[in-house]
Amino acid sequence: MFACVIRGEHVWEIARLPGLAAFRDTLAVFEAWDYADGQIAAVMQDPPPDCAIPLADVRLEAPLRPRQIFCTGANYRRHVAELTAKQTDPVTAGMSSDERVAAAYAMMDERARNGVPYAFVKLPSAVTGPYDHIVLPAGVEEPDWELELGVVIGRPVRRISRENALSAVAGYVVANDISSRDRIYRADMKVIGTDWLASKCQESFLPLGPFIAPARFVVDPQDLRIELKLNGQTMQDESTADMIFDVARQIEYISSLVRLLPGDIICTGSPAGNGTHYQRFLRPGDVVEGTITGLGTQRLTCIAEPVQP
Repeated sequence: MFACVIRGEHVWEIARLPGLAAFRDTLAVFEAWDYADGQIAAVMQDPPPDCAIPLADVRLEAPLRPRQIFCTGANYRRHVAELTAKQTDPVTAGMSSDERVAAAYAMMDERARNGVPYAFVKLPSAVTGPYDHIVLPAGVEEPDWELELGVVIGRPVRRISRENALSAVAGYVVANDISSRDRIYRADMKVIGTDWLASKCQESFLPLGPFIAPARFVVDPQDLRIELKLNGQTMQDESTADMIFDVARQIEYISSLVRLLPGDIICTGSPAGNGTHYQRFLRPGDVVEGTITGLGTQRLTCIAEPVQP
C-alpha cells in the first residue's frame, strides 16, 4: 500500500518522485501539506515516465486513514425542511402542507443565520475503500446511506475564523456516512438521545474515495453535485449549495471545540434522499454508487455480516 498521484490512466508512487521519498502514506503527505503539495505539483508538470504504473494494475484502497473524523448532521435545507414539514405541533397544526414547508424553510434560514452546526465524531475504524463491501451488521434492520462531501484538513487549526477556514483545507473526497437508523436512539435511555457508536461506527460504515482532489482543483466547494445511485436508480441528487452551514462555517465551529489535525476528515452532511425517505434500506446484494463533481465515483456492494463460528 502506498500514497500515489493519479493522472488519467496512470499512477505515480509519491515516495518515488524527486524530493518526496519520505511520503510513503497519505497521512505523511497531509502532515507536511504545504511543502508536499507544492513539490508534487512541480514534479507532475513533467512526471518521470519510468515511475508510471497503469491504473488498471493497482487496487485503490481508502485514500486516507485519518486520526479524527467529524460529521455534521441535519445540514441540507431541503432535506431538513421536508422532514420538519411532516411533523405537526400546536403552531403548525392548522397550516396547510405548503405553509408548513414554507415555515420549515424559514426556520432553516434562521438557523443558518444564528445557529451552530450539529457535529459529532465517527471512529476511524469505520473507514473502508471506494470499491469494497459495505458489511451489513447482523441484527440491524435499517442500514441507510448518506452520501457526503468529505473535507480533508491540511494543517493544525484551532479557533480559525470562517473567513480563513478554507485555507486549512488540503482537499476533498467522496464519503458515505452509512448509518443504522434503528440504532440511533436508545429505547431504554431516551433522555440521553443519540447513540452514534451503535449507529455509525460499524466496520465499513465510512467508504472513502476513490481519491482526494487537492483543494486547488475545487473552485467552490459549495457548487458541487452530489449523486447517489442504488442499483442504478438515483436516490440522492443535490448541490452542496443547499448546505445550511457551508464548509467554512463547519470548520470554524468544530475548531472552536477541538484542535483539527492534518489528515482529519469532516463529513459535511447529506442531502435529501436517504433510505429513510423512501423507507427502503440497504440489503445484501445492493450496489451503491456515489459521485461528487470532480471527485470520482465509488462503487460498493452490500454483503451480510459473516456468521462467526
